[in-house]
Amino acid sequence: MAKGLFLAAALAATALAAPVVEERQSCASQWAQCGGNGFSGPTSCCAGSTCVKQNDWYSQCLPGSQVTTTAAQQTTTTSKTSSRASSTSAASGGGSAPTTTTTSAPSPVVTIPGGASVTASYTGNPFSGVVGWANSYYSSEIHNLAIPSLAPSLAAKASAVAKVPSFQWLDRNVTVDTLFANTLADIRAANKAGANPPKAAHFVVYDLPDRDCAAAASNGEWSIANGGAANYKAYIDRIRQYLIAYSDIRTILVIEPDSLANMVTNMGVAKCSAAAATYKELTVYALKQLNLPHVAMYLDAGHAGWLGWPANIQPAADLFAGIYKDAGKPASVRGLVTNVSNYNAWSLASAPSYTSPNPNYDEKKYIEAFQPLLAAAGFPAHFITDTGRSGKQPTGQIEWGHWCNAIGTGFGTRPTTNTGSELADAFVWVKPGGECDGTSDTSAARYDHNCGLPDALKPAPEAGQWFQAYFEQLLVNANPSF
Repeated sequence: MAKGLFLAAALAATALAAPVVEERQSCASQWAQCGGNGFSGPTSCCAGSTCVKQNDWYSQCLPGSQVTTTAAQQTTTTSKTSSRASSTSAASGGGSAPTTTTTSAPSPVVTIPGGASVTASYTGNPFSGVVGWANSYYSSEIHNLAIPSLAPSLAAKASAVAKVPSFQWLDRNVTVDTLFANTLADIRAANKAGANPPKAAHFVVYDLPDRDCAAAASNGEWSIANGGAANYKAYIDRIRQYLIAYSDIRTILVIEPDSLANMVTNMGVAKCSAAAATYKELTVYALKQLNLPHVAMYLDAGHAGWLGWPANIQPAADLFAGIYKDAGKPASVRGLVTNVSNYNAWSLASAPSYTSPNPNYDEKKYIEAFQPLLAAAGFPAHFITDTGRSGKQPTGQIEWGHWCNAIGTGFGTRPTTNTGSELADAFVWVKPGGECDGTSDTSAARYDHNCGLPDALKPAPEAGQWFQAYFEQLLVNANPSF
């Protein structure tokens, strides 16, 4: 579809989906949030579901068959994920729910440990010589939410998924003093106990003000108009404090999914054009502040079906190289990450019909076309690629720009440095499979029309909430299988 028509349709769909006031609902639907600090919606679940506490910040309406004592006692802070506002030629969605100064309770006062006695510095590929951490939060989701309703044959496979290292998303300020701090402490304990190879930390920095500017499903907690830039700098400063305290742990960061890619293709969206200068300023700030000897950073660069189009790839190279140079070419900025929360194959013999006529129809072709342009502009980038949901090819997508809970996907290649490409440092799992991309409830404030399309699995809960049917789809279609 021509990008103008795609954007017009997106904006029209968003305009029709007017937000409703959640407090007017008498009960929360299955899979919806029903409690947590700062939550003001309905706290009772509709018939057939029970409100189960996941942590202090989030309770969810679960079907009766999935309610377990362990789930009710889970206290790890949730890590919500991106809706992935991806696109075909340029547009990726339209409109957004209103944002406020903050949507979460203030972070608790937490004392940061003293500095480490050693620094986990590295040279070359930061994934070499270490293994990722299979974090306890994702494992708890699988064991407490997924497995109780799975057939025994699938339950065993799900247990194997729980052992796969995946990234955790620092998607709200509160996650820095909770999820981030707790995971770093867990990794330090494992390494001190003799983990061999040592464990590395993998996180996504994801809390820009006016976040997700071209879509609605993953709008963030801060707005630029209400002090969001200052809040973000404080968030980055706190992350830096923890990184210094835990300098004995090699830490790999993905920086702000969707943000800079939107600056390439979606400047016709008012929210994106208004946010552009702030996005760039704060990204540069983050790169400078987090430039530490044990840290590696990869800026999010969309995917082949977004920035890989011939019309987008050169402007994208100019933008990313400009940010890299504006930040002072930090040593910790290793390169770019592609395909975050998306579904594209690494390498295909032939193009799926929905990728036509883009010559860069897989991620390998994308980075091979992208890297020379970046290098020429002064950014000698390496890459990592998210393969967490790329196992089934082709997917069930009707159009390449349909990013929300796509039908016909499966878990893909496990994290590894064996990529077969000098440009690609590693295949990684950035998106935790089973955490939703966005709700299909058209009355929800964060409803995005992409989540109601025919090739989006439905019914779907809010972005970041557990989506059991989607997890099962990924598990059944996994390639390689578990």
